[in-house]
Amino acid sequence: MDTILTGIIIALGLIVSMAGLIGCIVPMIPGPPLSYGALILLSFAKNWQPFGAAFLFAMGVLTAAVVVLDYVIPSIGAKKYGASKAGTWGSFAGLVVGFFLFPPFGMFIGGFAGAVTGELFAGRAGDKALRAGWGVLLGNLASISMKLSVSAFMLFIYVKEMFR
Repeated sequence: MDTILTGIIIALGLIVSMAGLIGCIVPMIPGPPLSYGALILLSFAKNWQPFGAAFLFAMGVLTAAVVVLDYVIPSIGAKKYGASKAGTWGSFAGLVVGFFLFPPFGMFIGGFAGAVTGELFAGRAGDKALRAGWGVLLGNLASISMKLSVSAFMLFIYVKEMFR
């Protein structure tokens, strides 16, 4: 492959990998899938030398698992802390509203506030509503931490192999 084209693909992959990190925090941007795509770009640019098929397959499985768990973990946190369906739906609505009003950190406050509001509308006591909101917040933070860890690992591997 032409040296200039190789450099462009590698630079594009680095940008995609960094966007993957941002996507771990900002909703609507698929963080880990972007990071995985960057690994594929680097492999393509370097004639499939930096990573073996087994490594790329393992990273693909890890990426798919993280995407699935991203939807499951916040619900587990909410349920563990006693959220009802109203609290879960309120959390979702709060995440969306919070994201648009105060991106990207409004989603944390919005998710918490939405869960508490949903629980209060369902007739739950204030302390139980706050506990459910706390569970939603912890679940979201755990999910984001997981995505950041995986995407940061992929960025580290990308940069390490980029200079080989």
